[in-house]
Amino acid sequence: MTTIVITGKQPGKTDVTISSTVNPAIKTVVPVTVLSRNLLSYGPASGNGLTATVNSDGSLHITGTATGQWRGVSWTFPCPVQGTVNLSGTGAAGLSFNVKCLDAKGQQLGASMNLGNRVVEIPAGTVSLYLNVISNESTPTLKESDIRIQLESGDTAHDWMRPDNTSLRGGGQ
Repeated sequence: MTTIVITGKQPGKTDVTISSTVNPAIKTVVPVTVLSRNLLSYGPASGNGLTATVNSDGSLHITGTATGQWRGVSWTFPCPVQGTVNLSGTGAAGLSFNVKCLDAKGQQLGASMNLGNRVVEIPAGTVSLYLNVISNESTPTLKESDIRIQLESGDTAHDWMRPDNTSLRGGGQ
């Protein structure tokens, strides 16, 4: 069996036409949906003094002053892949982000993914991912920042891409 891999440059819907090389009159059109390489899901959230909104480009806008160190906003969503993943992103001074793998009972599996250990293997039994954006300051200060976080399959970080789901409601962590 032959494998066909189609990589799109932008998320969205398109068609692929497959034609016979023997008889070009024989062809079929296959609808294709190109998904973002960014596997994260997030959206508006508020809690622990921080508020997250989604900018028009899909990045997160974080405002407010966290109620304490390691406090912030979070989102939980189904794990879309297994295997090796890479976490990358740009943030703001005083803010950190990480992703945790959770089992069916909501218990953490393996280590948190952060920029210090950004290439990891999704542990067996992972059913959901937990993304959080938190203050890393011992005395949190006012934030007004845009951040771009990306989780993608493989061990190579690519340019940031808007996630497919930017309407997932989050809350405080």
